[in-house]
Amino acid sequence: MTDWLVAIILGIVEGLTEFLPVSSTGHLILATELLGYDAGRWAIFNIAIQPGAILAVVVLYWRTFMDVLKGLFTLESGAIAFVRNLLLAFFPAVILGLAFGDIIEVMLENAVIVAWALIIGGFAILVVEKYAKPEESGGVAALSVKQSAMIGLVQCLAMIPGVSRSGATILGAMSLGIDRKTAAEFSFFLAMPTLTGATILQLFKHRDQVSMDDMGLIGIGFFVSFVVAWIVIKAFLAVVTRYGFGPFAWYRIIAGTAALIWLAQR
Repeated sequence: MTDWLVAIILGIVEGLTEFLPVSSTGHLILATELLGYDAGRWAIFNIAIQPGAILAVVVLYWRTFMDVLKGLFTLESGAIAFVRNLLLAFFPAVILGLAFGDIIEVMLENAVIVAWALIIGGFAILVVEKYAKPEESGGVAALSVKQSAMIGLVQCLAMIPGVSRSGATILGAMSLGIDRKTAAEFSFFLAMPTLTGATILQLFKHRDQVSMDDMGLIGIGFFVSFVVAWIVIKAFLAVVTRYGFGPFAWYRIIAGTAALIWLAQR
């Protein structure tokens, strides 16, 4: 299989899974294993194509971001609260990411950790779906300081590959009484500073491993992840509003179990 085809496949995986509660990092690790490639070799590529998925959020919600930007210039309270909430949820990941970055990088090459995290996360979704009592929250700007900070702390669990950043933040928000739509949109918006920061940090740390020859592969992965993520985000809210997160929970449990069986037989 050519590197170009691998780049396309991984771009599809990134776009499909980045905003679903199934762990994009975990799926990228398992995908490289299934394709017979070294996960460590493709680790930088997988990080570099994340901005493609982030761009999909910018394109789909550009009106929201423009309204917030205009509101900041006029000191509109809703715009200020919007930015405040994102920053409060973002900072815990910055602190822990810088403190435990080396440990996280080691875990990123362990497919067994991914498989177990998928299974445990699946059961966690089922529990939250059953017992959480979310109510209409009034949008991201209406979240409290405490809710935003708590979601930020929960997001740190996603540093374990297989946990899922979107899954952790959405379930954390629902556990705090936030409705599914607001929880999902807050997760989308929070991805922008979180993934952008992680991408910049990792590319800077490993800048010696990235050559001009890799730019073509990264470019195709970036574009594919953008297109697929754009489609997924549009469909995701409709699916969870109608069916909840149960289907994703069972998918995680089945996928994690299948991965463990496959890894044990290699």
